[in-house]
Amino acid sequence: MAASRPVDIFETYERSVKGQKVVEKEFDYNILPMNLMNIRQKYNINFGKEIIPEDKELINNLFLAGMEMLVTTGMYNADTGRIIKITEAEVKEGIKKAPKRLIMGEGRDAAYFNARHGNEAVKPIIQGGPTGAPVSEDIFVQVMQSYAQEATVDTLVNGVMATIEGHPAKTNTPWEIRATMAELRAVREARTRAGRPLLGI
Repeated sequence: MAASRPVDIFETYERSVKGQKVVEKEFDYNILPMNLMNIRQKYNINFGKEIIPEDKELINNLFLAGMEMLVTTGMYNADTGRIIKITEAEVKEGIKKAPKRLIMGEGRDAAYFNARHGNEAVKPIIQGGPTGAPVSEDIFVQVMQSYAQEATVDTLVNGVMATIEGHPAKTNTPWEIRATMAELRAVREARTRAGRPLLGI
C-alpha cells in the first residue's frame, strides 16, 4: 500500500510537536535498547567475525530488522521531547523517491555517488577530513589542505574551529556564526591551495 502523502519537512515538524512525549533518558536507556534487543532476537542478527556481512539471508534480515526498528521505535526529537513516528509505506515511498545518483563538486573534481551493491568492482567514494572534530583556527587551512591534496580523497568533510579570533566558538552565540563563516572560507582556501578548487564539501 502506498503512502497517502509524502513525509516532507512540514509533516515532519508536525509530528515533532504532536508525537508521543517521552523523556530523553527513557528513550535512550529503555525504549531504544529494549526494541533493539527484541528485534535482534526476532531476526537472528549475528555478525560473528564478519564486519560486512555477505550472507544473503543475513543481509535481508538486516533490512527487515532495520525497517521494523524504525517503524516501531520512531525517531526522537530532543528539542521537542517527542517521538516522530513513520509508517512502513512512508519509508518505502521515501526509498522509491530517493535520488539514485548524487554529484558533489564540479568539473574534474566532481565525485559521483551511485547506489552500491555487494562486492562492487567500483571503488567507494572516500570523504576526507576531521569530520566535525575541533581544529585550532591557526592550522585549520593547513589541516584541510592536507586532506584535499590526497588524490584518493573525493570530497571533504570539514572540522570545526575550536576558537575564532581567540574566542571560544560557543554554540548559540554570535561567535559560532562567525566561526562557521570562517570555516567555509578556510575550506575553500584549502581546496585552492591543493589545486582542487571545485572539490565537493
